[in-house]
Amino acid sequence: MRCLKDRSATWQPSEVKPFQTYLSSARTALPPDPLQQWASLFFSASALTFLLSIAASQSFLALATLLYFVYLLRANPKPRIAFPPVKLPLALYCLFTVLSIFWAENKAVGGFAVRKLALFLILLLTVNLIVSARHLNFLLKAMFVEAAVAGVVGAVQFVEQYERVRVEHPHRIYLYMTVTRIRGFMGHWMNFGGQQMLMFCALLAFLLLSMKWKPGSGSVAHVTPDGNQGNALKSRPAKVWWIVIAVIALSILLNFTRGVWLGCFVGAVYLVARWRARWLWALPILVGMTLIAGPRLLRQREESVLHPSRDASLAVRFEMWHAGWKMIERHPLVGVGPENIPEVYDLYLPPGKSPIVGYHAHLHNDYIQLAAERGLPCLAVWVWFMVALAWGIVQLRRRLASSQWITHAALAGWLAFVAEGFFEFNFGTSPVLMVFLFVMAAPYAAERIEQDRQGASIAISSSR
Repeated sequence: MRCLKDRSATWQPSEVKPFQTYLSSARTALPPDPLQQWASLFFSASALTFLLSIAASQSFLALATLLYFVYLLRANPKPRIAFPPVKLPLALYCLFTVLSIFWAENKAVGGFAVRKLALFLILLLTVNLIVSARHLNFLLKAMFVEAAVAGVVGAVQFVEQYERVRVEHPHRIYLYMTVTRIRGFMGHWMNFGGQQMLMFCALLAFLLLSMKWKPGSGSVAHVTPDGNQGNALKSRPAKVWWIVIAVIALSILLNFTRGVWLGCFVGAVYLVARWRARWLWALPILVGMTLIAGPRLLRQREESVLHPSRDASLAVRFEMWHAGWKMIERHPLVGVGPENIPEVYDLYLPPGKSPIVGYHAHLHNDYIQLAAERGLPCLAVWVWFMVALAWGIVQLRRRLASSQWITHAALAGWLAFVAEGFFEFNFGTSPVLMVFLFVMAAPYAAERIEQDRQGASIAISSSR
């Protein structure tokens, strides 16, 4: 007993001290006010469940929003509230969305689109509740790992589905493998594919551009937060991240969603051009290799684009887009109403024609969908919002002293999102939209972190 007592007496201090140090270090990465700290923790929990559970992420988001607004009401003096430079177009987009409900065939279902506007609070909370580079980097890297875990789950789903289809439908494997696809932790493969696409672009930016190449030297130098060049060997991304991105890329291929493939390709073109433009030739060669030597299912999926009349999913898209144009022609100002596409879809088909079997709840195109649902003015302000979001990040890229890879991650994600939006209503899909808004807001959070750091440095210097 004495021996056990002595061992516990010597063990406790050595174990508790590092733990206390860790807690102290973690708290310094959060906002100083206790209420704001809790809001930041709940928002972090929301971001960390984007890829795992839509219900959990939105519940944490609601708690973070509530606590943050209570903090704003109680704080004295009132804190500075930062927001990306998109307030006017975003406000107009919300206004036109609400107005379009009054002319909808079914006004009740339009309320869902209004509730979804609350997701734009992610832009506000990201910029104001992430106050340290350590916190921001932790969230992004944790999401990369989660995307890889989701990718592993998706790969298992693919194997299980393939084995089942091979036994039950040996002569129609391609059809059944594309009708129902892997979904990771999400309820639908489109949500899973869109999230993986954004994570792929962000992680590729981290791998290629978190190190800054010195012009004309061919050597690499890390840029530290104060703008000085640090030790490149210590700062080079760990090799494990290449394994992580490989798992994410594999899950994207197995997802069989061609719009997601297109988005990844567009994002990769941008990132490779920013990293080493002379390597751009490798991207079409990689695509060509998959066409020639890839697995049969993969080649069939790629080749289906060359024969749209034989592909049911492409045929139904052409029908949807034609019906959408008819809706825009008849209701150019206010559309048919949010979430009302399935309510009126049959009315905009040619007389006597039945709809092609498929999913008709939306039109599988951001641009046609928004114009048909909410009118051309709403589409115009949405385009303004999207362009303003990207242009603001382009401007940030020139001002940030560190974390420039986050701006490139956002721009690559923006390009991928816009490209996929020609074939999917990804802006109306909450799981994908939440990840997109977080990735877009991350560079603005990085800017505020740098501004606060510079302000603190100036205050310390003046006090001396």
